[in-house]
Amino acid sequence: MGISTARADGAGADGIVTVTIDVPPVNALPVQGWFDLADAVTAAGRDPAARVVLLRAEGRGFCAGVDLKEIERDPGYEALVGVNQGCHAAFGAVYDCAVPVIAAVHGFCLGGGVGLVGNADVVVAADDATFGLPEVDRGALGAATHLARLVPQHLMRALYYTARTVDARTLQHYGSVLDVVPRAELDAAALAVAGEIAAKDPRVIRRAKEAINGIDVQNVHRSYRFEQGFTFELNLTGAADDARRAFTRDRR
Repeated sequence: MGISTARADGAGADGIVTVTIDVPPVNALPVQGWFDLADAVTAAGRDPAARVVLLRAEGRGFCAGVDLKEIERDPGYEALVGVNQGCHAAFGAVYDCAVPVIAAVHGFCLGGGVGLVGNADVVVAADDATFGLPEVDRGALGAATHLARLVPQHLMRALYYTARTVDARTLQHYGSVLDVVPRAELDAAALAVAGEIAAKDPRVIRRAKEAINGIDVQNVHRSYRFEQGFTFELNLTGAADDARRAFTRDRR
């Protein structure tokens, strides 16, 4: 299935469905892109032949988060509301996917990228992968919910307040990244894990995904939406506008 910002290959004989993010130059997704990604992951899980979904990306990095330029161009709040709803949909689609989702991460994984990876079932990373939330520097809040699924509480807070990044080896140390491999071996390593899961009885694996979500200690949907409320507050006060303008000015 081909869509504008991601593509999903139908399940092969091995039951693996690959969803690829491909939004040059840095995989910063616009509003529609987040909804397209949500639809692709959801459809992949609904495919009766699917046993595992592999979420990967083309280009320089896995995902740079939202397209801030789209928000900056909007004179009102339509783009902001849209991207918040789209991110919630995409993160939720990964979490609620009927089959396990394996995230194969290379390069930068920022903002919304952390939201996707934090909700994945298994993470395999290239040795050049870095993870972080630059939200504070952009005048927004969100995805602390998902970063907290990757690192311990105090490290999450330090990374969140400072907007620092952390590398894949550090996440492997905490157990949130399964394997760290050279960039050239990332797809093969992720497919190997996917194949291991896909070899199981799909009836059992689908129920296992549902059971694990059911015993999760944190409601990721409610927690993330709570965070997003503060993003709206920052926009109403003008703090978010100031931060985005500073960022886009520095980029120019």
